[in-house]
Formats: sequence, structure tokens, C-alpha cells
Amino acid sequence: MRIPERIARIAPFLAMEVMERGQALERGGKSVLHLEVGEPDLDPPPAALEACRRALLEGRTNYTDSRGLPELREAIARDKQARSGVALDAERVIVSNGTSPALLLLFSALLEAGDEVIVPAPHYPCYPNFVRFCGGQPVFVPTRAAEGFVLDPDAVRAALSPRTRAIVLGTPANPTGAIQPREVLQELVALGVALICDEIYDGLVYDGARCVSALEVADADAEVFVLDGFSKRYAMTGFRLGYAIAPPAALRTLQILQQNLFISANEFVQHAGIAALREGTASVEAARRAYSRRRTLLLDGLRELGFVIPVTPAGAFYILADARAFAADSVALATRLLERAGVGAAPGLDFGAAAEGFLRFSYAQPEAVLREALKRMRPVLAELQN
Repeated sequence: MRIPERIARIAPFLAMEVMERGQALERGGKSVLHLEVGEPDLDPPPAALEACRRALLEGRTNYTDSRGLPELREAIARDKQARSGVALDAERVIVSNGTSPALLLLFSALLEAGDEVIVPAPHYPCYPNFVRFCGGQPVFVPTRAAEGFVLDPDAVRAALSPRTRAIVLGTPANPTGAIQPREVLQELVALGVALICDEIYDGLVYDGARCVSALEVADADAEVFVLDGFSKRYAMTGFRLGYAIAPPAALRTLQILQQNLFISANEFVQHAGIAALREGTASVEAARRAYSRRRTLLLDGLRELGFVIPVTPAGAFYILADARAFAADSVALATRLLERAGVGAAPGLDFGAAAEGFLRFSYAQPEAVLREALKRMRPVLAELQN
């Protein structure tokens, strides 16, 4: 079988590799604690579960408008307006089977072969791979722990070329938890290239922080795309429900791509999304409080074990921990912790060369699991320090 060159350049998603190896160990009888993936242990809002059940029983299992149910798009527009303060026309919303398909739609619409996309590093592993899949070339702009992993617009400006087509970033970010300030987003919009802002962790913020949406710093006609969804905030990962908010000029192209690539998101899942937006506020706030407690527990525990945490995450539910006191090779260290301690952690290399020597731990697990993971890692790490 001949593999196209653009596909051969796509690297494995290492956090998923760790998870899948951990699942294989579990099938063999080993106990594994999964801190490698962003999988909330909390339940979705009860209203979302009930709406999904009811929709299935009522036979709502058909295709919908490729852009999503009008009621869901309107609910998303109201919710985003409530969180950002920006009036939003529901026509700008494209519902998708999760934010990953939405990313594929956007990069497919934006990129010609050889176009460049600026990606801050450390970065979500899939960003550069989506760019490569669509024929583009990622250009990495490092961020520094000493600066809170805030993106430097001057560094972005220096990385621009005639082939630069877009900038993609997350805020709050995976894996760092960094939130990009309003002035940074304003400067990025002013650069004149498309800005794709992944806001999937908006709402999961701590210590009084607030996520500024890219919608707040750009006119409706600006080439600004916002990604969001239900997986993280509402603990609905398996529902695969996300959306893109796009400028009017891009909507017809995205609609045509959606019609061809995905047809539409599942109808019964869209009803769950409507219910989550209508009745899920209490669930989101309870989740945020739980994650805040877990963040403190894991931060203290990792530091006590000898990890260096250069920046306390302001959002999301991850800690990017400097593990170079134990090993320089993050894949080897993650493998050792999985095989010897039964603890899954994401290798820093997954998030780019800038994060090699680090491990990412998710605190989207119960406090008892986090305590047990810290206990299990202690003797394995002690061997590496001797």
C-alpha cells in the first residue's frame, strides 16, 4: 500500500498511544490509573442524558441540516453571547461531530498546498497534524514558561511569510492551561491572517481568571474562527459534539464541506446539546470547583515528588510538569511509569519539541485516583533519582 507523503508525515497521538497501551494492560489484569488523556470522570448534565434518551425513543435518528439543528445553533449563539458579551448571529454557527472535525473543515477551507500555519508551542498534538493532512506546513513559535506561556505577537510577526495563511491557538491551552490576554488576541487579529481560536476549555478556569474570546476583539467580518464544544465543559466527550463560529464569508464553503465530509452531527446528540446549554450550568460550576481542588492536590503532590511546575495552570485540567530531574526522554519515562507504576501520563514530546522532558498529567480524575497515582509513582521515580 502506498501511503501519501502528507499522511506519512502525521505523527502518532502519543497520549492516545499511552491510553491504548494502558487499556491493553488492563485487559491483562493490571490496574492502570489514566492521567494521560483529558477524559472527565464526571457525569454529563442529567438533562442532556435524558434528552438524548428521549430523542432516541422518539426516533430522532435522522440527518439534520448539515449546519446543525436550528434550535441548537440558536442555543449556542445565546450561550456564547452570555459568556463573551458579543451578540452572535446563529447563522455563523456550524455544528460538528466534535471540535476535531470542525478543525478539519476550517483547515480544508483555508489551506492550499504549501501554505503555512503558525502554531504556538507547546501545542495540542493534533494542530500540526491537521495542517499537514490538509497540505499545509506548521510553523512553530515557542512560548516561554517564564512568561506564563503567553504568545508574543512580535515573535508571531517575525514568523510571518508570504505563505502564512492562519494562526491556530488554544485559550485556555492544552497542555499548559495558559489563557491568552485580550491585548495578545487584539494584536494577532491585527496581523491580517486568519485566526483560529480553540476555546473548548472556556469556563474551566480558576483563581478568578476569565477566558477572553477572540469574538470580543474582532469585527463580525474579520477572518476569525472560534472552536468550542461540549466534551470538556459538560463532560460529554463520547457524544462527539462541537461547533465552529465562522465569519459570514466562510459559511457557504464550510457548509459545502460539511455536506460532503460529514453530512451532519447525530440528531439525538444535538438534542442532548440543547439540553446541556439550557440546564447544565450547575453541572459546569460543580465541575469547575472539583477541578480546582484536584489541581491543588496534584500540583502539591507532583512538586513533592520532585517535578518542577514552572507555571500554575489558569484553565483546562492539565499540569505540564518538568520531569528532567528523572529523564530527558519523555516517551521512555511515560512508558516506565505506565509499565512499572500503572500510571498513565502524556509524554511532553506529544506537545512539540519545546515540551520534551516534560510530562502532562490530567486532573480530570477523582481525588482518590490522583492520590493513588502519586503514591504509585514515588518508588519508580526514586529509582531514577539515585
